[in-house]
Amino acid sequence: MLHDLVTCPLFFMSALKPLHFLLRWPLSALMAWTGTWALFLFVLSPRLPLLFAVALATSTGVLCSVMAGTFWRRLAIAAGFPLSLLLSGSITLPAWAWLLPLLLILLIYPMNAWRDAPLFPTPSEALRQLEQHAPLKPQAKILDAGCGLGHGLIALRLAYPDAQLVGIEWSWPLRILTALRCPWAKIRQGDIWKADWRSYDMVYLFQRPESMPRAVAKARAELKPGAWLVSLEFVALELQAQASVQTVEGKPVWLYQAPFLLADEKNKSIKPSPSAQKKKK
Repeated sequence: MLHDLVTCPLFFMSALKPLHFLLRWPLSALMAWTGTWALFLFVLSPRLPLLFAVALATSTGVLCSVMAGTFWRRLAIAAGFPLSLLLSGSITLPAWAWLLPLLLILLIYPMNAWRDAPLFPTPSEALRQLEQHAPLKPQAKILDAGCGLGHGLIALRLAYPDAQLVGIEWSWPLRILTALRCPWAKIRQGDIWKADWRSYDMVYLFQRPESMPRAVAKARAELKPGAWLVSLEFVALELQAQASVQTVEGKPVWLYQAPFLLADEKNKSIKPSPSAQKKKK
C-alpha cells in the first residue's frame, strides 16, 4: 500500500508523458490540473489525513510540471492545484499548510538546480546512435551528471545495455523517484560539481550554456585518457568535438574524448589540453 502511494505520482506523470507530445500548451496544463484534482478526490478518505491527500496531489502537480518547456509554465502547472483548492474554499487547512506547495517546489527544484539545469528531460531516442561514435568496453562506468527523473539513464541504457550506469541528483525527492524508476542503475544524492569523475569512462550532461564552461574545466581536470564527455544540445565551445550526432530534431549530441583538444574562440587554431601536453613530455 505504501509503495503504491509513493509511486502513484510517478505513474501518473508517466501516463501523461505521451500526451505531452501530442497536446500543445495550455491543454497539457489543463490535463495536469484535471489529473491532480482527480487524484486528490480519489485518495480523499476519512481514514487518511486531509493534509496527506493535499500533499500527494500537490507533489503530483509539481512532478508533472517538469514536462513544461519554460519556467513560468512549470510554475503554472505546479501551482495550479493548490491555488484552485485555496480559491474553491472547499476545505479548511491551517495557514501554515499553504506553505506546502512552496516547500515541495523547493524540494524538487533546489536553488542550485536552477543555476545549473532545471530538470531538462532527455528524449529516449536522443542517444540511440551514441555507441557507434563512442564505443565502450563491457561493464564500462557511465555517469549521468544531474540525472533528474532518470530520462538520461534510460536513454543511456538503450545505447549501452551492458554498462554500469550511475546517476547523481541533488534533489532528494528526485533521487528517490529515479531509484524506483531505474532500479538497474546506482542513484546517489549529491553535487555533480563535487563528485569525482576520474573513475568514469563517460560522463553525460544535459546542462545549460552558462554551466558548460564549468563542466569543461572539470572534465579536463578529472577525466582519464580515453574517457568521453557527452553533452546533449549544448556545445562545449572551448573544445573540439570528435563527433556530433542528431537522432531527435533540435537535440544534437556532442562528443568529446580525453585528452581534449582546446579550440580558440574563432575555432581556427587547436591547442592541446594540459593532460595531452603532459603525455607528450
